[in-house]
Amino acid sequence: MNMKNVLLIEDDLVLQTLICDFLECYNYACTAYSQPIEALGDFKKNHSEYVIVILDLSLPKMDGFDLFKKLKEIKDIPIIISTARDDMGNKIYGFELGVDDYLTKPYEPRELVLRIDAILKRFNIKKEKTYENNKEVKINDLLIDLNKNKVFLENYEIEFTKIELEIFFMFISNINKIVSREDIINQTSLNKNTKNRTIDTHVSNIRFKINDNPKKSKYIKSVWGLGYKFINEK
Repeated sequence: MNMKNVLLIEDDLVLQTLICDFLECYNYACTAYSQPIEALGDFKKNHSEYVIVILDLSLPKMDGFDLFKKLKEIKDIPIIISTARDDMGNKIYGFELGVDDYLTKPYEPRELVLRIDAILKRFNIKKEKTYENNKEVKINDLLIDLNKNKVFLENYEIEFTKIELEIFFMFISNINKIVSREDIINQTSLNKNTKNRTIDTHVSNIRFKINDNPKKSKYIKSVWGLGYKFINEK
């Protein structure tokens, strides 16, 4: 059975080890950081590998809520707040921001596992329903058929290559989220040794076919140093 990857951001090293060891017993592989800047850098590169984030609020050099916002900008991923801040004000603010759960320290590690299991179950059901209820998506001049994996521009079907189609639908699955070149390599049938310039060429071809001007993009925006973001501004 494949282990699910968890990102833990916790500056208490004893608690860090305890959580990671316990999660491993329940088929979760834990990558832990005590420094928020390091955790953010890893998440920018490897966010596609993680299924959930466990986030402390009292961190060095960056408040946990600020880090929460930065993580959510990169990927819509479930996040559990794990903190000693037990006042109602912080809890309310956290849920207003969109945290998926709020655990006040100290707590039993088994409770954390149960919360993770429940959140991932809800999150996966939510994603499935989103695709079931949106068989066709209209974005500006594009009509996207999610069932048949077809894309139409002004009622004409676009002829993508296999790789272009994989990349395009990867963008559609991550609307308004950054997709790195590493994500594209790992989640498509591209060779693992594919060069960045080859990926850029594929994206350039997609832009051409959907009539997107890279200098004034209405669809695929280049994010310097990170990758690409497919925009759907409502």
